[in-house]
Amino acid sequence: MTTQHPAAQVPDQLFADPAAEERWRARFKAPRVSVPEWALDAPDASLYVSNASGVWEVYAWDRAADTHRQVTDRPNGTLHATPSPDGQWIWWFDDTDGDEFGSWVREPYAGGGAAAKALTDVPDGYPAGLEIGHRLVAVGVSTDDGSTLYAHRDGETMRFYSSEDDAGVSALSRDERLLAISHSEHGDSRHPAVRVLASDDFTTVADKWDGEGKGLSALAFSPKHGDTRLLLLHERHGREELLIWDVESGAEQEIDLGLPGEVVGDWYPDASALLIVHFHEGRSSLHRYDLASGELTAVETPPGRIGGAGVRPDGTIEYSWSSAAEPPVVRVRAADGSDGVLLEPPGEKAPGSEPVTDAFVDGPGGRIHALVSRPPGAEGPQPTVFLLHGGPHAADEDRFSAYRAVWLDAGFAVVEVNYRGSTGYGSAWRDAIEGRPGLTELEDVAAVHDWAVRSGLSDPARCVVAGASWGGYLTLLALGTQPGRWAAGVAGVPVADYVAAYEDEMEQLRAFDRALFGGSPTDVPAVYDECSPISYIENVDVPVLVLAGDNDPRCPIRQIENYLDRLAAREVPYEFYRYDAGHGSLVIAETIKQVAIEVDFARRALNLT
Repeated sequence: MTTQHPAAQVPDQLFADPAAEERWRARFKAPRVSVPEWALDAPDASLYVSNASGVWEVYAWDRAADTHRQVTDRPNGTLHATPSPDGQWIWWFDDTDGDEFGSWVREPYAGGGAAAKALTDVPDGYPAGLEIGHRLVAVGVSTDDGSTLYAHRDGETMRFYSSEDDAGVSALSRDERLLAISHSEHGDSRHPAVRVLASDDFTTVADKWDGEGKGLSALAFSPKHGDTRLLLLHERHGREELLIWDVESGAEQEIDLGLPGEVVGDWYPDASALLIVHFHEGRSSLHRYDLASGELTAVETPPGRIGGAGVRPDGTIEYSWSSAAEPPVVRVRAADGSDGVLLEPPGEKAPGSEPVTDAFVDGPGGRIHALVSRPPGAEGPQPTVFLLHGGPHAADEDRFSAYRAVWLDAGFAVVEVNYRGSTGYGSAWRDAIEGRPGLTELEDVAAVHDWAVRSGLSDPARCVVAGASWGGYLTLLALGTQPGRWAAGVAGVPVADYVAAYEDEMEQLRAFDRALFGGSPTDVPAVYDECSPISYIENVDVPVLVLAGDNDPRCPIRQIENYLDRLAAREVPYEFYRYDAGHGSLVIAETIKQVAIEVDFARRALNLT
């Protein structure tokens, strides 16, 4: 039985100034939309997700009629949906209150029919890929027993692959003869291999694995019928780059773009070119790569972040763009270079915020890149929040963030650290945390913190560490391993007791942890003990706020309660906010409530109220 933990204070408002209060809330409430996805053979049938209703849900956009329809309406929202290639059906993933465990359902694109389970003889589980053809559907399911892949054709469903190791459905060829799957039969789900199967009998056509520590990810087959070329991401040269592999002939074409950083890509509809999204030092850009000539052409956009992009059948490019200062917008770039807004949801636009600047700091593992934001007009050392991103394989970017903006409004400088483990800085940087996760990242955070104090940006007595998911894990670990450095901590949906988290989390994450730690807690107990926040709880001596979802399969609630029970016994000031959802919330009002709790807690901890 767990302790009754002190509830987090929920402020009525953050700012006495009504205009300031309205501004920060408006950034979260402003309607936003994703880049649309369209049906392969009926491109007027498009889908996107939007928060226009106050909850992130799926919408259908019939471009021919220019009508928009809200498809899903669930208490905790819906994010994952795709159209069938003929544009007749909408498939969306149906879980329970954000627990991520469920099944794919489908309903008519035109509406008028209730959603029903799409494949009745496929068991529920965590999603592991979905490919929908005209004649064949392939779907992956992950459970505690491992990964199982199913195919449905001619009214019958068959299981064609099963493994205790992590696996998933990746890509279906245009003529539906070939199916690419990812697998980790070699024991490392963080660096997967690719297998291509014949869809008639699921025999192996080709296998590709680049060896230890070098992952392969199948992105898409060529959009041309009969073309057996598969676009992949590889990391043979120490970073993620593109590769075209003809799976029947075995021929390969490594795409050397001559760009720093890392890339991802997709085909143009006629397979003559690739649309490239390039990431480098916190910013991304768009390019067109001509496969015949090798010419790389920039699709000019201002510095910032590309949040998604695709090429329409007529060659126009639809993409999302934002920067730290400017809210996101979904735009369209015509073949003649003209550019305009594609989708503008009804309602007030989000107020802007402050730009970010770059800091490059020497650290124990090399140069660390951080993004720094200052409150307008700030002079001298500031109270500072170090916002640590999740993942860990992700990165902070020059993108619009209502969350970052409210901390600036509250008078905090904001520092975001792309520590070792982050993506976009090469494979060695990403994989440097293997065998010692958490502690490695925090060495980089400490180096950037030292720089922030030394440079006069941060008041050393008023620094808060905060983050969610992996960032929440790092926050709790920082409070225990770096006492004296932090004045308070804010940990959202964290890993707090790693052994208990491993026992309760979804199997896909257990596989990830085994690859990251070098085994399970039974295999390498000392590593889990060294890297678990609960091991250092006796050192925590500053106020702590923890937020957690009851249905979270990634950072389950029991291990958080274990940590809080131990914290309560030490009489350290702390607060706990528990909510009825999963790994975060898709409900805008709930998000606003949690943000208000976090900022108010930090201000009280630093005596800034």
